[in-house]
Amino acid sequence: MKERKDRRTASIIGALFIIATVTSFISVALLGTALDGSDFLIDISEFENNVIVAAMVELVLAISLVAIGSLIFPILREHDEGLALGYSSIRLIEAVLIIIAAMSLMLMLSIGQDYEAGAMHAADPQSLGAMMLALREWSFLIGTLIFLGLGALILNYLLFRSELVPRWLSVWGLIGGVGVIAYGILGFFGTDTNAMDVTTLLALPIAVQEMAFALWLIVKGFNVMKTVPDSA
Repeated sequence: MKERKDRRTASIIGALFIIATVTSFISVALLGTALDGSDFLIDISEFENNVIVAAMVELVLAISLVAIGSLIFPILREHDEGLALGYSSIRLIEAVLIIIAAMSLMLMLSIGQDYEAGAMHAADPQSLGAMMLALREWSFLIGTLIFLGLGALILNYLLFRSELVPRWLSVWGLIGGVGVIAYGILGFFGTDTNAMDVTTLLALPIAVQEMAFALWLIVKGFNVMKTVPDSA
């Protein structure tokens, strides 16, 4: 019975990892050029439907992160309760930052609609837009790069130590975690993490590894022989 439950839980966790990745890409695709240009706040109402759907998709992303942390905690706790709690907490913080980013997106849309309706005149739309966009971008940078990387390091260290999945997959995740943290740090020093350039390669290993990890969980599940530490 426990083996069947662990297998089902692993499949759900794998599916949630896929949902988290897919929703992040959908959000970017939906927004397109909605946040481009210095006067985007004035024109954002033209993208109203896309902005609303993008914000909803980001909420789905946040929920999936919380669910991953909650479902995987009992499994990781058997090997190190402190690190398991740390991983779940990081996923929660990541979700909160993404919710802040989604809320800032809706706030930009609301302000843009007020400008279009003539309800706001005094404030400088360029300055206000830049401030709101900065809040969104910093929330995403810290949440989906820095905290993503920290979470990947903790998770894959525990997976490596426990052998719940093959160690080559865990090592791949550790390398990916270091890479995405480095990418996030570059963002702190001015690198445009929204642009596709050579630095983006730093985030590629973890993106691919998470999909491989997700598929492994769906197809193979966790190594049930390793779910309880050796008594020795």
